[in-house]
Amino acid sequence: MTLDTPKLIDALEKKFDAINQKTDTHLEGLLWSKPITYWDYIQTDALLNLQTQRTILPDEMVFIMYHQVNELFFKMILWEINQVCQCEQPETKFFAERLMRISRYFDMLTNSFDIMGDGMEVEQYMKFRNTLTPASGFQSAQYRLIEFASTDLINLIDHRFRATIDRNTPYTHAFEHLYWQAAGKDYKTGEKSFLILEFERKYKAEFLRFMEEHNTTNLWQKFKQLPQADQKNTELIDAMRHYDRTVNITWVMGHLNAAKKYIESGQGSGEATGGSDWKKYMHPKYQRRIFFPELWSEEELKNWGDNC
Repeated sequence: MTLDTPKLIDALEKKFDAINQKTDTHLEGLLWSKPITYWDYIQTDALLNLQTQRTILPDEMVFIMYHQVNELFFKMILWEINQVCQCEQPETKFFAERLMRISRYFDMLTNSFDIMGDGMEVEQYMKFRNTLTPASGFQSAQYRLIEFASTDLINLIDHRFRATIDRNTPYTHAFEHLYWQAAGKDYKTGEKSFLILEFERKYKAEFLRFMEEHNTTNLWQKFKQLPQADQKNTELIDAMRHYDRTVNITWVMGHLNAAKKYIESGQGSGEATGGSDWKKYMHPKYQRRIFFPELWSEEELKNWGDNC
């Protein structure tokens, strides 16, 4: 319902009084403000000028834009997750709605891999990828934040070391044993690849803060705060399992299969740009990354990713 002018002025007075501001000053400011346009609001000019190729090969633009779209979706996912994590006591309806939003975003991402798998010429990709070395999609910080905010930290630890780590383990120690460290760390020598070193140089401090912050406020912990009856609701459990499966199996396999088409095309060295053992790093059965293991049967956990 639209308020009439006197009521609008009264509402504005109350709003600005509450923050110790003068209503007249803000109203006068409206006189000089310009009308909003779509391109100003969405910042289309800035957005469409963020694509900078390193080569003259046309399909590199597809590669750049696809990954930028992914990062925008990751930001949307984090936006929804943070609403849940920052809610002191989320209601079941609110939790379920945000979970479905998050899942829809990942469903869209998962269904988009044809853009990568079929949208670039192999010959072009195998040429421009050499200019990307040693950068890697592995270095998506937002994706790591999504992981930290989705599950208890122990579920992101390399399964070979989980028995030696618990909630009292220093975060710095746990960080060194995250599952993705295996992609660029030799545990015999302790040496890290340039890929990992650069990633940590930029993001490690932020990751450690985020890990600690979400130790008790991640999606799983918020799920456990819901009423017991709702935690046993089959529709909500199915939604949790769908999110888990989509992120940790479907999405991962879509990425892996797209990578295989190009990396194993016979036109290159067969190595990842970042130098990781990409087949083992990416496959779900090696990662053993499961956000909500309590919602899966022993047999399902045992066979995680085996049928991919």
